[in-house]
Amino acid sequence: MNVLLVGGGGREHALAWKIAQSPQLGKLYIAPGNPGTAQLGENIPVEATDVAKIMDVVRARQIDFVVVGPEAPLAEGMADACLAAGVAVFGPVQAAARLESSKTFSKEVMVAAGVPTAEAHAFDRAEDAAAFVRQSGKLWVVKADGLASGKGVIVPESVDETLEAIAQLGGTSAGQRLLLEELLVGPEVSVIALCDGERLVPLLPAQDHKRLRDGDQGPNTGGMGAFAPSPRISDALIDSIVERCMLPVVRELAARGLTFRGALYAGLILTSDGPYVLEYNARFGDPETQAILPLLESDLLAALHACATGQIQPAMLTWRPGSAACVVLAAAGYPESPRKGDPISGLESVDGSDTIVFHAGTEWGEGQVRTSGGRVLGVTSTGHTLRAALDRAYEAVGGISFAGMQHRSDIGKI
Repeated sequence: MNVLLVGGGGREHALAWKIAQSPQLGKLYIAPGNPGTAQLGENIPVEATDVAKIMDVVRARQIDFVVVGPEAPLAEGMADACLAAGVAVFGPVQAAARLESSKTFSKEVMVAAGVPTAEAHAFDRAEDAAAFVRQSGKLWVVKADGLASGKGVIVPESVDETLEAIAQLGGTSAGQRLLLEELLVGPEVSVIALCDGERLVPLLPAQDHKRLRDGDQGPNTGGMGAFAPSPRISDALIDSIVERCMLPVVRELAARGLTFRGALYAGLILTSDGPYVLEYNARFGDPETQAILPLLESDLLAALHACATGQIQPAMLTWRPGSAACVVLAAAGYPESPRKGDPISGLESVDGSDTIVFHAGTEWGEGQVRTSGGRVLGVTSTGHTLRAALDRAYEAVGGISFAGMQHRSDIGKI
């Protein structure tokens, strides 16, 4: 089948890398792609959120199956357009994708579905949110409603910091809606599952590192690294999370006439009372995908297509033993104002047998690969143990350089 993969980040490079291994693949196109995906298929210079132009590509290239990587095209109705054209698509329709694109909608669905989640209050005006905080005398997690590339959440450490967070996130755009959420305590984990509208088949559990600097210090980012499988999540816990925290939401959406077909990502916190849902995403995690897919033995394309057509089965996902770790290399100034255009050296030094460099914020310029975004590269290695995978990944990181390169040195260690 001819496949169009929508997106151009590290997650999409990882998806393209695995899809390209499928015997079911005819031709692979990536829109817009990056220098990494260009080695696996044909990049098409169309913005991922330009639904009309993407559909022009679907018709012109005789695409049989569309795989949507990022959240923004889903929020723009990419899946709806594909279905209207009679083309199979991996990714939920716009109304179901609101599970990620609207935190207030997501919270409302969680409550209706009986999913364990934190107490929350929504506000249309920042001043009303601030007044509520002053009256309560408590600190609250502050979330901006809408997509924020993983950076629309602030976890304060005092009431004053809560008020500062309200001012910061409430001023990001006119009419910005805010959600104040009870602060829960415990380790954070995530579970990603393929959903065909009825069934959920979980992937290997991964753990990411959101903070910019070592020791979980600094601002939140889209993710500075990840490893899989996570020892914090047993098979029994995964089953419990799927049954208590994920399936009820899929069924609640179905009861509203919304069939969720795609990747359902649950971000959770393990409290003393059990797992509570912090958020849902309507797509694969980034950089979790870069750590998970190198451990997948089976045909990803076949599983994604079965998911899109309502036929997913647990036997479609089989895993190789061992661990994988991904270390993200970020640009100078990330996450606030990443610098672009710096040449990258050392990519040719990486051995591809057990280490893969996934491109994210890169582009070709003046005959070489240069930085073009905040998270530039994801260096993923596999090994029989997590320690072996980490050692290989960091050895490869040592051979890559660009001006102002940032990375954490404690991925998988805390």
